Order: sequence, then C-alpha cells, then structure tokens
Amino acid sequence: MTAPTRAETIAHGAAGNRRGQGCCSASGHVNAGLAPDTIKLESMNWISGGAFLMGSNSFYREERPVRPEFVEGFWIDVFPVTNAEFRKFVEATGYVTYSERPPNPAMYPDADPALLVPGSLVFVKPDRPVSLRNNHAWWEYRPGANWRHPQGPGSSIAGRDDHPVVHIAHEDALAYAAWCDKELPTEAEWEFAARGGLEGKAYPWGDAANPEGRFLANTWQGQFPHENLAEDGYDGTSPVDAFPANGYGLFDMVGNVWEWTSSLYDAAPEQPPQSCCHPNAGDDRSTRRVVKGGSHLCAPNYCLRYRPSARQGETVDSSTCHIGFRCVVRRPQGG
Repeated sequence: MTAPTRAETIAHGAAGNRRGQGCCSASGHVNAGLAPDTIKLESMNWISGGAFLMGSNSFYREERPVRPEFVEGFWIDVFPVTNAEFRKFVEATGYVTYSERPPNPAMYPDADPALLVPGSLVFVKPDRPVSLRNNHAWWEYRPGANWRHPQGPGSSIAGRDDHPVVHIAHEDALAYAAWCDKELPTEAEWEFAARGGLEGKAYPWGDAANPEGRFLANTWQGQFPHENLAEDGYDGTSPVDAFPANGYGLFDMVGNVWEWTSSLYDAAPEQPPQSCCHPNAGDDRSTRRVVKGGSHLCAPNYCLRYRPSARQGETVDSSTCHIGFRCVVRRPQGG
C-alpha cells in the first residue's frame, strides 16, 4: 500500500516532500559515537542461500513473473530494528532522522513556508467508507510526527521498546546499518529469507492466510480503511515477537511494518508507470527503493501484500507510521 509522497501532499495543502542528502550527511548530524565493538551475530540468523523461485503470478502484477533467482549465504536480523535499538544508535551518534529535519525551502519555491516543517505521514482512520482510489483520504502529513512521536506531538513510544521503529526514511536505515557495520538486504535476499524454506507458497507458513482460524501476522481485519476489527489483537504496531517465527527462525517477515531493502524499484514491464503501485514515475524526486513484507495496514480488500513475493516502490524520502527495516551481514558463517 503505497503512501502518497511528500511532493503529493504539497498539492493537497500539506507540508512537502524533500530529497535526502545521503545516509550519513551533515543534515543527519551523525557524530562519532559509541558504535558496537562487534556485530552481535547472536541476534541474527544464518541463511545458507541457494536457488529459489522469486515472485508470484497469482497476485499483483508488479510481482510477475515468477523467475529463478540465487542468493549467497548471509546473516539477517531475527527481528526488525526496534525502538530500543534505534534509540541506542541515536544516543550514541546524535543522529537526526529525516522526518525530524525541516525541508529545504529551495526545493519548493512555490510552497507556503509555514508548511515546510519537520513531520511525517500518519495513518488516520476515516469515520466512514471512502474511495479506495484516493489514499489521501487516510494519509495525513503531520508536523512533529517522527520515530519518537509516531502519531505526532503528544504521542510517544513509552512502553513500546519492543515494537519496530517507524517513520524511517531510506537514508535513516542506511545510517543505522553503517553504524553497526551491517547493510540493508537486497530484495532477493529479503524474499528468500521471508519464505523460510517454503517454495512457491503464498505466505511464510503456507497457502492459507489464517490456517485453522489463527492469525500468524499483524495485519488488518475488517473493511479498510474505516473498519479495523483488530481480531489479531493489535490496532497498530505490535511487539516484534508477538507472532510465530518462520521456518528460518525470523519474526515479522510479513505484517507489522514494511521493510526497506537496498534494491531499486522497477515496475513490471507491462505495468503502466502511473499505476496505483508506481505513481509519479517521471518525477526525479520519486527515486524508489523496494519495500517488502506488508504491514498492519494491509487488508484483503485493498492491499493483500503481507506475503514474501509482494513488493512496493517507496520514494527514498518516504517516512511513515508503517515502514521500518532490518539488516544483514554478508560474511561467511562463523566468519
């Protein structure tokens, strides 16, 4: 479920989109800090790699076609990066995330300066059914929203140390990964790990969305976007260990929050560049990276993307209440 870009929110009278300056730019205020002495591989699982069939012909066209792929072995975080882990990074380095920085007015000479303030995209549930063609009906650019204040001023992450960090732009994820001597996974690595050893299945656990009535991921129940029944126990993000691990011992590979990868997003050859999944393809502000896994906002009636093969393209300056990340290390097992 692609959120509107910040450039799109300018057109709707909200604060605007701005481009990133690189993962460790001066604008991020990364200082020499107390970086980890070593990579803690005990919080990562080794994925042996190998050949697999990537993609799906059964769901959305940006996942097509099914194709052979191969990945080398790698280590991957067992959980998405949590609020507690991201806080350690910020405290050690003084890093300021993308959503905490004011936009550059030079990027938007026609915008109202009063609107060019730090903030991020927040989901706001409508009080009635709305057209699913207009994602501005449930996304709001909210000044003051960031990883510390996920719903904006007055909200906090108190008691949510074990929830995935959100409102993370691509460069924020890169900065964290660089600090702890890790990297972001490629789309192929991420999908291979998410499948958990099951070839060709729709979900990490098989082909049934809710086998025997069990909810195995944090997703949306009810009619999106106005009705959230929260039958899985969560209205919003959940602790990263709230649902069972996949066959590789990895948690939250689908649902809860989307996760950044390092891969550039290219629409499928038959996909129109102005489709719902790939808007503004000609805008140089919309350089996109692949996000994977779906989120707690994914629902069967709108965004059935809590599956390993599902993919979306997000602009690198996207920061929302449903995008996080996890990291990989590419070194031999035992190395």
